[in-house]
This record gives sequence, structure tokens and C-alpha cells, in this order.
Amino acid sequence: MRTVRPDLSIAVWRKSSRSINGNDCVEVADRQFPGTVPIRDSKNPDGPAITPTTTAWSTFVTAVANGDLSA
Repeated sequence: MRTVRPDLSIAVWRKSSRSINGNDCVEVADRQFPGTVPIRDSKNPDGPAITPTTTAWSTFVTAVANGDLSA
């Protein structure tokens, strides 16, 4: 099965509300592309973006919030 990447040229990006320095964070385009959450580096908005599934992104965010990931 081939995965089709969403057209991110129409994405509306938002930065994390917890960003201390507005330029050093990730941006997400959530709730716009069913089944995926596009993510990019705010310092390089024209660079590549990753597009994990909504399930994978939710699992990651939960692990971060619970402190389950080590540095």
C-alpha cells in the first residue's frame, strides 16, 4: 500500500504554546489532515516536515507528558 503525503502548501501551522523562545520549537498543522499530524521545525519552515499518524503523535505526546522518555 502506498502512502500519499498531504499537500502541506495549504497547511496552517501553529507553534507550541510552551515555547520559551518563539523560534526554537516545532510547529504542527493538526486537525487539518485526517489521520496525520504534519510537524516541522519552526527555524526552517521551508524545510522538510514529518507526517506521523494521529495515533503515533498522540502516543508520543502522552509519553512526553508522563515523563516516559529519557534524554
